[in-house]
Formats: sequence, C-alpha cells, structure tokens
Amino acid sequence: MPGRRNALYILTIVSLLVGLFTGRAELFSIAYLVGALLAASLLWTWLSLRGIAIRRSTRARRSQVGRVFKETFSLRKTGILPKLWLEIYDHSTLPGHNASHIVPTVLGGREYSWEAQTICSARGEFQLGPMTVLSGDPFGLFNAPRHIGLTERLVVYPLTIELEQVNLPVGFLSGGEAQRQLTHQVTTIASSIRDYVPGDSMNRIHWRSTARSGNLMVKEFELDPLVDIWLLCDFSAESLVEDTNVKRSGTAGTIIASSNLIPPSTEEYAAILAASLAKHFLEDERMVGFIAYTPQRQLFQPERGGRQLARILEALAIARSTSNHSLAELLSLETHQFTRGRTLLVITASRDQAWISGLQILQRRGVRPVCVYIDANTFNPRLDTSAVRGMVQLAGIPTLTVGKDDDIALALKQRPQ
Repeated sequence: MPGRRNALYILTIVSLLVGLFTGRAELFSIAYLVGALLAASLLWTWLSLRGIAIRRSTRARRSQVGRVFKETFSLRKTGILPKLWLEIYDHSTLPGHNASHIVPTVLGGREYSWEAQTICSARGEFQLGPMTVLSGDPFGLFNAPRHIGLTERLVVYPLTIELEQVNLPVGFLSGGEAQRQLTHQVTTIASSIRDYVPGDSMNRIHWRSTARSGNLMVKEFELDPLVDIWLLCDFSAESLVEDTNVKRSGTAGTIIASSNLIPPSTEEYAAILAASLAKHFLEDERMVGFIAYTPQRQLFQPERGGRQLARILEALAIARSTSNHSLAELLSLETHQFTRGRTLLVITASRDQAWISGLQILQRRGVRPVCVYIDANTFNPRLDTSAVRGMVQLAGIPTLTVGKDDDIALALKQRPQ
C-alpha cells in the first residue's frame, strides 16, 4: 500500500514538472486527476471509520477455569457511505481469546454479527477490550486505525474439584447433619424472637427488641451441631514452589495452563484446594470463613450460601503468592479471629516450621486445627519436607498431604494422619 501511494505521488510531481517545462496540457490533467484521486481516497478512508456502531456483549462477567466464555459482537452501519471492509482487532488480556475479525462489505442499515468462544485456561482478573478498527479506501491507497477504548472486567474463578467427602477427624465436629430444630440450649444460631416466659434465662433476652416493644423478648435458638470452619490459605512468597516450565503472562503474573493438568505450582494447588473445600462445605450448609493475604488482606467472616462462595472464589481468582507475610506471621496477626470450638483448615506448602508452633498455641486455646499440606518435594525433589511433616505429626495436628499430580478428591477423602 505505501509503495502504490508513493508511486502516485511521484507520478503527480513528475507530471507537474514535465508539464511546466513542456507546456503540454495533458500532463497537467494527469497531475490533477491523480491528485484528486489521492484526495478522494484520503477522504473516503476518514469517512469509512465514521458512522459505525460496535457492540460487544456476554451473559456474565464471571467464568471459571475449564468453562467456555462466549462473547457476541455486532457491527451496524449508521452513516451514508457503504463500509467496504473493516478489520477489528481486539486487545483483551484473556489468554487465548481471539475476538479479532474481518468484517466484509456492509451496505444500507444492515448489521453484521460474529461470536468468539474461548475455553478459560487460567484464573485471574482480565480485561475485555479495547479494540482497534482499521479501514481504508476502495483503491487501497490509504488505511487508518480508530481506537475504541471501552473495556470490561472479567473474573475467572479457579477450578473446583467435586469432593465426595472430607474426613475431618472424629471429635472435631459436634454432631452430624444440620438439625434445623429449636432447642432450649444457647447455640450460635438464633432463629427467631418470642415473648419472655417465666424460667427463661437472662442471657436469652434480646434487649433491642425488648426496648422497641416495651415487653421482655427472648431469642429462640436453633440446634445446629455443625461447628464453623475457617479456611486459611497461605499465599506467602516463601512458600511458593513451581516447576521451571510454568509460564506466566502479563503484569498480573497469570499462570497459563499448558495442558489439561493442573499447572505444577503450589500457588495453583492452594487456590484449587481452597476453592474446592469452600464449595464442598458451603454446599453442605456449613458456616465457612476465609482468610488469606493475596497479597491484599482478604477476610470473610463465617457465613452460609452462594454469596459467600462467590466472595471466596473471587478472592482466590486474583490470589498470587507474593505476600511478604509468612504463614507464622499470618497466624500471629489473625489469631483473634479464631475462637474456641472452631475448626481451622490451613492450606500451605511452607517449609518453615515456625507456623506449627502457632497452630499449637491455637490448639491449646480450644481451636481445632487441620492442615492440608502441599508437599513441595513433589514439585522440586531437591527440597526436603520430611522435617516439617514430622513436626506436624509430633504436634498432633491432623494432616492431609497433597502432592503434584495427585487426585485431589482422593487425597482429601483420606483420614488425616
């Protein structure tokens, strides 16, 4: 295209110069004709990028690793001139998302649509857009880009593994399935308010309702034998171990999966374990809390339901093992969150033994810790984790061990050692 345009420039200049020296009128006519062609082509190129409307739409701005993300694009001509060709270049950061497209001739008020489908291969927060539209004149002399800066945010949740069962140690649960029946005992679940009757304990009085109604009101408690569970996920930089073949993209450091297997990184295994356990317990109507430094502090008090799961999955989607706080420091900073009788599930690949003392202190305070240990030795055989695993066993902390390429559902189904 530049060569063709330069040839016309040269032809125009030569025609004018020769016409001036020879006085031949046809040379001036050629120069004027070529000049008019260049001017018309330049004007057409400018107008070809005006009078178009592009819309991109998707059903949801949330997806998950392994799922297909679909985007629909539509282009409508709103101007007078026909659009002979348009090249759409999409600059989305979602790995493998190829939404760029060549739009053929669009006449009249027609609308042209296309669809882009991508299998999400990496968790994280990604940007959809911006786009660049390229067009030109019918003679192929000029082309010009137009930048469309509109962007949208897409969050891809980590992969979750369906867990048939997770064997928490005997004695760590205060019962079986949720009873959903009223009890005279004071439990953590207050279901309703009723009028005071003689014999009701003073600690059952609901003072706010009493002040509002003018009559003594007491709380009705629901018998729920299941204790709250805290998930603590270690994303400290010192615990990160990954294969040298692991590829990351962009400034966010997103791990790109090279196969259908889980990327060989303790960071990815920690995110998948936490997501799978949260989904398992929340679907079982358990109260689940979550805490991690991703590296930003993420803390969600124990709750039930899909909203809590969405919060946890979103936090795990952007989690990176870049925190300067070790697991021992995290336990020290957040120890006040874990009250007596709670179960604390710690997910870590740390080879530092200091965090074991932190769990022992919590254990003496009535917190019931369980460790899901990601064995760094299976990711890098030069790393020795036997000392850590031995100390955890000596401390009497029930532990489930997960290694690289292990069947996670099967590993979590085992009885903790």
